[in-house]
Amino acid sequence: MSAVVLVSILMTIAAAATPLLLAGLGELVAEKSGVLNLGVEGMMLCGAVAGFAVAWSTGSVPAGFAAAALAGIAAAMIFALLSLGLGANQVATGLALTIFGIGASSLFGAGFVGKTITRLGPLFPADYATHPWLRLAFGHDAMVYLALGLTAAVGLFLTRTRAGLILRAVGENAESAHAIGYRVLAIRTAATGFGGALAGLGGAYFSLALTPMWADRLTAGRGWIAVALVVFAAWKPGRLLIGAYLFGAVATFELQAKAAGWSFLAPEVLAMTPYLATIAVLTMMSLGRGSAGRNTPACLGKPFPAS
Repeated sequence: MSAVVLVSILMTIAAAATPLLLAGLGELVAEKSGVLNLGVEGMMLCGAVAGFAVAWSTGSVPAGFAAAALAGIAAAMIFALLSLGLGANQVATGLALTIFGIGASSLFGAGFVGKTITRLGPLFPADYATHPWLRLAFGHDAMVYLALGLTAAVGLFLTRTRAGLILRAVGENAESAHAIGYRVLAIRTAATGFGGALAGLGGAYFSLALTPMWADRLTAGRGWIAVALVVFAAWKPGRLLIGAYLFGAVATFELQAKAAGWSFLAPEVLAMTPYLATIAVLTMMSLGRGSAGRNTPACLGKPFPAS
């Protein structure tokens, strides 16, 4: 295999992993605070349609990503109002948010079906990537680098800052955190909003970078994979990065198999490989009951009464 082909495959994997990494990081922070938001798919779709609509209307892809983040936050605040403010069941509310996101994206995206925009281009000038291996380092778009930077930032925030320690304390023992004066619901709402912003960005990456056009249900269930990745990573950003790139490789397997002419595998089988891998990983982790179980935030999904 030539260097050009190998670099091309690795860059494709990085692009496929980026929306999973963004959405997974947001969900990881939310779950570290004790909030189980299963509406990641819905928030991603809200971000995807808002980002595409703004980018198509204004001609500005950065404006589209900004709108996507705001749309993700808005969707997350619906979840926060219902589950944190009104005490609704977090699992049911998250599922409802996913259904809402699917319906809202179909409604508002109906007028954009089939429309295209100029995709998000590489961050660095082409002169930086004249050699294949330099292209691997400098040929990505800004969101790939942002996702990598956020992974390091989230890791440092959770382990090296006072605010991160407080957030983890809220997720481990909300009553004790409240007793010493921390505003549990405010912290959880902020973490939920952060998760919504990153989910929105992850969704917009599909419509503005991977496939710069709008199609109904564009994210194709990737939000559920992002939720599973948080468990796979045992709530650790570094492991989440590895998991996202592994699943990115699995997601690109369909393209690589078609390019290699593997006609003995049906297209439907190739298309479902990421989801089969997700089920397999979660099954093995459930049977093993390893570090993921030990690292689960103690108050994950448990309601805290509004004061």
